[in-house]
Amino acid sequence: MAEPLAGRHVLITAGPTREPIDPVRYISNHSSGQQGYAIAAACAALGARVTLVSGPTALPDPDGMTVVRVETALDMLAAVEAAMPADVFIAVAAVADWRPAAPSDTKIKADKSSFATLPLIENPDILKTISHLVSGRPGLVVGFAAETHDVEALATAKRVRKGCDWIVANDVSGDVMGGAENAVTLVTEAGSEHWPRAPKGEIAARLASRIAEAL
Repeated sequence: MAEPLAGRHVLITAGPTREPIDPVRYISNHSSGQQGYAIAAACAALGARVTLVSGPTALPDPDGMTVVRVETALDMLAAVEAAMPADVFIAVAAVADWRPAAPSDTKIKADKSSFATLPLIENPDILKTISHLVSGRPGLVVGFAAETHDVEALATAKRVRKGCDWIVANDVSGDVMGGAENAVTLVTEAGSEHWPRAPKGEIAARLASRIAEAL
């Protein structure tokens, strides 16, 4: 099998993050990590040296790559920065936008006043951080956008706002998160193209091939 990504380092984030409220509660989302893991495997199959930075998932570590397990957005950013430099950065992870300002060291009692307010602070924007590196920016930076409406328009705006090269957008209003299939829109500077619903492994293989062509 041809290995068009041989000699390339592909750095990928996948899964959710968990932002602790107290020792038993956290802020997170429904991301299963399946699409990110599939992309990591597809890039490895094309010969890339892959580093997968994964939030908490139920998926086993894929073979043939370096896997770094993290919990929070701050952990994920630190792991990404430690894994640099990379030829390609693919930000698939569904990173929590906010985290509790002061997580409790002990379980917060569940009375009405305890959760009346939960002060939050903004998490670092990992995709934007890597996209705007002055030195050592990957040659190709790919972000993901999970939207419930106006998918293409919002993804196009996000690509410009984040400063990345491509955005892969998917409509998560259905059963995409945790499901076996996906349908995406690839948004680049040249325009957009729609990829019909297919198994996540096929979406991953198609994206890996496009990345190989672009390098």
